[in-house]
Amino acid sequence: MSGRIVGAFGAGTLIGVLGGMIGLGGAEFRLPLLIGAFGFPALEAVILNKLLSLIVVATALPFRAETVPFAEVGAHWAVIANLLAGSLAGAWIGAGWATRLRSETLYRVIAIMLVGIAGVLLLGHGSEGAMPLLTGSAQVVAGVLAGFLIGVVAAVLGVAGGELLIPTLIILYGVDIKLAGSLSLAVSLPTMLMAFARYSRDGSFAVIGRNRTFVLVMAAGSILGTFVGGRLLGMVPGAILLPALAGILLVSAWKVGRHR
Repeated sequence: MSGRIVGAFGAGTLIGVLGGMIGLGGAEFRLPLLIGAFGFPALEAVILNKLLSLIVVATALPFRAETVPFAEVGAHWAVIANLLAGSLAGAWIGAGWATRLRSETLYRVIAIMLVGIAGVLLLGHGSEGAMPLLTGSAQVVAGVLAGFLIGVVAAVLGVAGGELLIPTLIILYGVDIKLAGSLSLAVSLPTMLMAFARYSRDGSFAVIGRNRTFVLVMAAGSILGTFVGGRLLGMVPGAILLPALAGILLVSAWKVGRHR
């Protein structure tokens, strides 16, 4: 196996572990590697990132079920529907914007978003379940607006959106961080599928076929990683893990921002 293939499997595994533990697609860690280490152009990296994030999200949700049962996730269907009402539209619009941006502009947008996500991780993920910020119709309206913005960001950056969904779920709806991770996966899955549908209209999927072996190997590593991450859920204290992840994002933003 070539070094590139071994690297793809290893990176997929490590990112899958992080995604499985926290409830993310792992794209915020994968994207800088796709651009910097593996040399993909920005838009191609976003599309590959979206596909691999989809695989992580689809496998992480069942692997986390031992700690956060499906019944508990389903009991919060109204929250999922509230956020999806905005995120599906945002994903469609955001994917359209991504296909029209110049690569240099997209690199800068990605770098800015990574810095913003690092801030959200530090300020939002440490919150525990408490009273929701809003209730009633105000909560519904805020949920649609938040979902729309998250859908746009997720589509443009090629992420699952969990890094924004989790603090939104904690703060706006008052759920605890473990449940928020699983709920974010339930919202992310259809949101990413919507973005994929939009990308397919521009013939952007060709990059997947051209890099079939790379994608399959990284996907295999990702699935292994989400299995391990699901088993580790709750064992790593958030007070240690989350600031470290935010630091990784800041370094990644610096690397992507310098890329030409």
